[in-house]
Amino acid sequence: MAYSHPHPTPPRVIERPTGPLRLDPRHAKRGLAPAVNIPQTSVFYHLEVAARRFPKKTAIQFFGRAISYEELLRDVERIAGYLQACGVKRGDRVMVVSQNCPQFVAAYLATLRADACFVPVNAMLLEDEIRHIANDSGAVAAFVGQELLPNILPLVGSTPLAHVVVHAHGDALTDDDAGLPIPSWVRERSSADALPAGFVRWQDALDRNLEPAPHQAGPDDLCMLPYTSGTTGAPKACVHTHRTVSTSFVGSMLWRRVHPETVFLAVAPLFHLLGLQTNVNAAIYVGATVVLLPRWDREAAAILIERHRVTFWGALPAMLVDFFAQPGIESRDLTSLEMVTGGGAATPQHINDILKQRYGLDYVEGYGLTETASFLCTNPVHKPKRTCLGVPTFGVDLRILDPETQQPVAQGEVGEIAVHGAQVMLGYWNHPKANAESFVVIDGKRFFRTGDLASIDEEGYVFMRDRLKRMINASGYKVWPAEVEAMLNAHPSIFEACVISSPDERRGETVKAVVSLKPDARDSSDEILAWCKEHMATYKAPRIVQIVDSLPKGPTGKIAWRELQEREHA
Repeated sequence: MAYSHPHPTPPRVIERPTGPLRLDPRHAKRGLAPAVNIPQTSVFYHLEVAARRFPKKTAIQFFGRAISYEELLRDVERIAGYLQACGVKRGDRVMVVSQNCPQFVAAYLATLRADACFVPVNAMLLEDEIRHIANDSGAVAAFVGQELLPNILPLVGSTPLAHVVVHAHGDALTDDDAGLPIPSWVRERSSADALPAGFVRWQDALDRNLEPAPHQAGPDDLCMLPYTSGTTGAPKACVHTHRTVSTSFVGSMLWRRVHPETVFLAVAPLFHLLGLQTNVNAAIYVGATVVLLPRWDREAAAILIERHRVTFWGALPAMLVDFFAQPGIESRDLTSLEMVTGGGAATPQHINDILKQRYGLDYVEGYGLTETASFLCTNPVHKPKRTCLGVPTFGVDLRILDPETQQPVAQGEVGEIAVHGAQVMLGYWNHPKANAESFVVIDGKRFFRTGDLASIDEEGYVFMRDRLKRMINASGYKVWPAEVEAMLNAHPSIFEACVISSPDERRGETVKAVVSLKPDARDSSDEILAWCKEHMATYKAPRIVQIVDSLPKGPTGKIAWRELQEREHA
């Protein structure tokens, strides 16, 4: 399946920003550069540079196993050679279906080294969901974690998938567990069972010791096709080049003061761009060290931060809530932390207080989408604002538009975020209709309509209101769930909250809050309802409160509001 531009635009439209990407002068202060130049190379090239500069330095730390930059590059070269021997060509798609582990990182970079296109697959997906991605992307090869193999076996022969390399997390470990709490599923080594035709074990592929052809991919070659669920229909792939991907992580690195001595805790899934861009691409670009954790484990996270003197942690609010609720966390030495950043949900005030009072840190919130290769807006490190997406980053032209007329709204008013920038995807793969609906031309530039509702204050900071599709219309009053959730998080007994719409014969829709309580709380639904009426306007105050033991979460730790919404309307 040859790649073609998914949605051609008139020649007068400026497709990609050129030259240095500049920042609003109001925010280029306290060491934040006024502009950034994006490398005109492939993403893989940065590994080659890091390995030549720091060959013996630890690139990846995995439960006591230290993998140097020269070791990582050696494995990447050999796996890339194996892919090319299987017939993988420039632009071909290669899936990676795995939890976080060293083989994931090597497989990703080997795909790029082979001039192919990386297709990250959520490790939680089942056979039919992966089948859709294999067919839609046209992937010809895949890397898969051994424990996930049953979901891949039926796809060889029934989809374009023809070659599969199987790895076991335990093969990346040493015999010494270094006193770390390693889960049994991570310890498992490669199975001795015979594999069917088309499948090969990771070590066997390495042992072929094949040398790849010279690297050819450049900044405008296809780099990755990450899938995003959106609001309707089957997941769609976002078309990203090496340039769009690099724009995001290079800007992120510069903004967040990342350098070669930074130590990252990589626990966000690498099959999501939040984890991949922040904890792998940015780290390798500067030659830093990545401490890998396969899944969220609050005890292991605390031990690893303390032992490896982690300085940078990209953490979602739900992770932080769980992390600081664990017994004995006050006695852990977490003083190495210099940056804690994330976003995606409202952050409870007590988490901000813990970070500030114990460690002198601000939780620096940001905003990005799969369509924008993750990094789009973030708070200036020297002047963050709470519950704020931050400011547009390097070269980003962000407008707030009326969703119906697509005309700009006045400052402070709520509208849809539309963005133009070098990190914005080229379009959705094989979805010309979605592209026609998702892009709009303003002032000769192509803007992506995010579907997120926000407002901008007088200093240029962007504040999320909610997803356009998630808005609750109660008797004609528009209610934004994120705003109500932020207020609910201020309740002294509420641990987490999710606001959804509930069918109502009189109002059409009404506001429902699904909440979990802190361990010692005994509040009733009626008591929480009464509190809401005291603290919120009548039209936005929840009319229904459901107390649950815990809220459902997605693979990145975000509250799965769609799941709750679907249950309610079912």
